[in-house]
Amino acid sequence: MGGERSLPSGYNPIERGNIMNMKKRVTVPEVIAAKGKRKLTMMTAYDYPMALLVDQSDIDMILVGDSLAMVVLGHEDTLSVGMEEMLHHTLAVSRGAKRALVVGDMPFMSYQASIEQAVLNAGRFLKEARAQAVKLEGGVRVVPQIKAMVEAQIPVQGHIGLTPQSLAQFGGFKVQGKTAEAAKVLIEDAQALADAGCFSIVLEGIPTPIATMITEAVPIPTIGIGAGPHCDGQVLVIHDVLGLFDRFTPRFVKRYAQLGTLIKEALTQYREEVENGSFPGPEHTFSMDDEEVAKLGGAGRKKSSTAKARK
Repeated sequence: MGGERSLPSGYNPIERGNIMNMKKRVTVPEVIAAKGKRKLTMMTAYDYPMALLVDQSDIDMILVGDSLAMVVLGHEDTLSVGMEEMLHHTLAVSRGAKRALVVGDMPFMSYQASIEQAVLNAGRFLKEARAQAVKLEGGVRVVPQIKAMVEAQIPVQGHIGLTPQSLAQFGGFKVQGKTAEAAKVLIEDAQALADAGCFSIVLEGIPTPIATMITEAVPIPTIGIGAGPHCDGQVLVIHDVLGLFDRFTPRFVKRYAQLGTLIKEALTQYREEVENGSFPGPEHTFSMDDEEVAKLGGAGRKKSSTAKARK
């Protein structure tokens, strides 16, 4: 429903930038080269309209995260989403993002079973969903998969720390690396991911001192989420940033807007105006020449009466 939409007279998509973004695409080599020179920005988004807005805000990367399962599809965790859903949403984001580097998040059990499975599924993100890179969770244990992906010319972003696909093992959403022993494992994982060929690493739910050590230890950018200010870049989920997800708010989230409240106010106003008859008004309706209406005479009323008589 909703009817067809047409562009206004004189509309120039190249000048407006709403349909066509002529800026140069951010590339993997540019992301790597940014380390130590400027802060990188990444935003998690899941659909075409949000991708357009993120892209027009000059964010460097868009992550189509498996958090899709919780934020958009209403599941209790990230384990419930599969490849087909991730590909579907990644393709939608790719249609909207013409500048930002799009990273597809590999869902649970799409890369763990075998190296062959990992490479084939990663390739689908690039071939079918038009992403420029993939992300997967884990440290040393997924190095064989990462090496094979990189060998297949698939750019890979790593992810260590609080990795949601390991929620059952962690016993919940808990900060990782809080002991010296655990921190050493994270540092080793990060170094292994860099050596395997990752172009960047997401550090999630890690104490600031440890994230700083990792950032200084690896030659590739670190992207923090709940990992302090000293990472090479930051990432948040767009629904958290805009106040559109209220089931819970992690400590590391900063809300830059409360769009959920504004949306509810707008929808309530719409309902009230429909109920009281003030919408649609004359400015929202289409007219017809009076002479053409007159030609119909009472045809409409006669048809209505006939229909009632048949009931």
